[in-house]
Amino acid sequence: MASSRLLVAFLGLAVTSHAVDQSANPIRKVVVMLQNMEKKVTAEGEKEEKLYDKFMCYCKNAGGDLSKSIADSEAAVSSLPSEIKEAEASKKQLDEALKAHQADRSAAKAAMAEATAIREKEAAAFAKEKAESTATIDATSKAITAISSGMSGSFL
Repeated sequence: MASSRLLVAFLGLAVTSHAVDQSANPIRKVVVMLQNMEKKVTAEGEKEEKLYDKFMCYCKNAGGDLSKSIADSEAAVSSLPSEIKEAEASKKQLDEALKAHQADRSAAKAAMAEATAIREKEAAAFAKEKAESTATIDATSKAITAISSGMSGSFL
């Protein structure tokens, strides 16, 4: 960079010594172009330095975070087999309970169907007995009326 600055300074002196129009002078164009390049290179260097600093900061800080994360994960991995066994035992117990509940449900449905059939038989028997009783009561009422009307004075 020092050599480019020296070259720029040298070219700048050479340009100022000539009495020609500076905007049309090809040497001046080269000097301006070199100055612009110097600004770009300086800006890129600063940008790269900032990125490098950020990267180094990340490298220093991330190591501890990653170590902690690895330790936590290893602790979790060591406890997972026992958790899996517990979950499998719980699942087995729940499956057995489910089978028992399904059997109980089937038995309850069968009991309800049997009870419904018994109630229907009892309802039919009651209806038949009620019809017979009603017919008997009606016949008795008619007989009492007939007897009362036919023997009204002779019984006394």
